Amino acid sequence: ERGTQVLGTRCSPEVFAAVRDRLPRAVYNERGRVFRPPEPVPPQLRGRVAVVTAGTSDRAVAEEALETLHALGAPCESIYDVGVAGLHRLLAHRDRLAACDVQIVVAGMEGALASVAAGVTGKPTIAVPTSIGYGASFGGVAALLGMLNSCATGVTVVNIDNGFGAAAAAALWLRQLRGLEEAR
Repeated sequence: ERGTQVLGTRCSPEVFAAVRDRLPRAVYNERGRVFRPPEPVPPQLRGRVAVVTAGTSDRAVAEEALETLHALGAPCESIYDVGVAGLHRLLAHRDRLAACDVQIVVAGMEGALASVAAGVTGKPTIAVPTSIGYGASFGGVAALLGMLNSCATGVTVVNIDNGFGAAAAAALWLRQLRGLEEAR
């Protein structure tokens, strides 16, 4: 009502129904469980963020990150289902990744995509382990440990399923990049 930007994360459809009673024009991303005002924030940050997922089951966390980036005015794009089980899928997007300044990599299982993507691009990489996975994934702990043990340069890791935190960190990086450019 005051014209301020609002973003609601981890919002179930039932909670959004109550939100919509107060904010009837609010937009809801059910997969990412995020709501926001209908008007997107115009891009305010220079640079671009790629949000990359290993598999389609990682999309919910990626959608949370994308909605957060939109709310923060960060230009972004998504690249889905490019996990290391089919490395050619990631390499097919090499030019798009190279054009981005920061990448958010969302992966479950062993979390290897973060190391590979950072190694291929040399870009700052925010790794987001997901609780999705079969076998011995331990609710995301296996991916978390794999990402923390990355030997690729520039990998930062956030909590399991923390798309919001990854997007907030990416926006901070873009702000720092802008500050460095302006200082030159």
